[in-house]
Amino acid sequence: MVKQTPSLRIVFMGTPEFAVPSLRALLDDGHHVVAVVTAPDRPAGRGLQMAESAVKRFALSRGIHVLQPEKLRDPDLLEALRGLQADLFVVVAFRMLPEAVWSMPPLGTINLHGSLLPRYRGAAPIQRAIMNGETETGVTTFFLRQEIDTGRIISRRKLSIGPDETAGELHDRMMETGAECLSETVRLIASGKADGVEQDVFVSQGEPVVHAPKIFREDCRIDWDRAVDTVHNQIRGLSPYPGAWTLFEGKVLKILSGRKKHAHHDAIPGSWETDGRSVLCFACADGWYHVRRLQLEGKKAMTAEEFLRGWKAGASQPYL
Repeated sequence: MVKQTPSLRIVFMGTPEFAVPSLRALLDDGHHVVAVVTAPDRPAGRGLQMAESAVKRFALSRGIHVLQPEKLRDPDLLEALRGLQADLFVVVAFRMLPEAVWSMPPLGTINLHGSLLPRYRGAAPIQRAIMNGETETGVTTFFLRQEIDTGRIISRRKLSIGPDETAGELHDRMMETGAECLSETVRLIASGKADGVEQDVFVSQGEPVVHAPKIFREDCRIDWDRAVDTVHNQIRGLSPYPGAWTLFEGKVLKILSGRKKHAHHDAIPGSWETDGRSVLCFACADGWYHVRRLQLEGKKAMTAEEFLRGWKAGASQPYL
């Protein structure tokens, strides 16, 4: 007779869509999610209507109690969390927790991270991996400790990165793989088989620490003086959000996707050429970047063909 894995009392902490499959997996596995902690409602959209997080919407649809603290050290929040008597806290795409929170449950607090730790510790592991031209990444579950993304690793799953895959596409694959990894991790914890291993083990195996700091506006500006491979990686690593950008006739132009072409040329890097119909390309150090999708400041995203159909050149340049 197969022994059933014990059901745990869990507090789940997360905010964006990335976290929803993980929460769903815990419920499907029969665990008792006693509460969800998520971000407060925020104004969003042109009308600045108050918007709920994806995790909150899903939690309410399942009848789960939702907490939305402004401050994670709030005494009322700490008292509420203690009163829930959870066995385990699970964190997926949430804020950094104070020790008063993550040290509370008897089985600890675990986190799902979008990289193969110790590589790409930090806030933007998906984007940074693609921007750096990596061909492989993955997901990791680990026990939280004070230093960010450094705790004992419980489980990891690898994912390949396609040569033209965007951060958005990888994100969507990763959130499903992450949910599977998290489900397996919680089963191990419930069965008492998840001591975890220190991350130094993986460093000695040739996986050095690489950091993935938050993306800032200047990280998104395209430097056309660089190799076309580097530009291609930057654009797909920042697509669809926040978007790599350049100036085009004095306006900010976000480039969301395209294809690279290695070629010798005498054009000035950053100069552009078009046939006025479907081709818009920018010169890089060692080739051309042909734009497929873009978004001009104040406009919606569109294909290069759609853009050129309605664009009136201020100082047109010929496509060569």
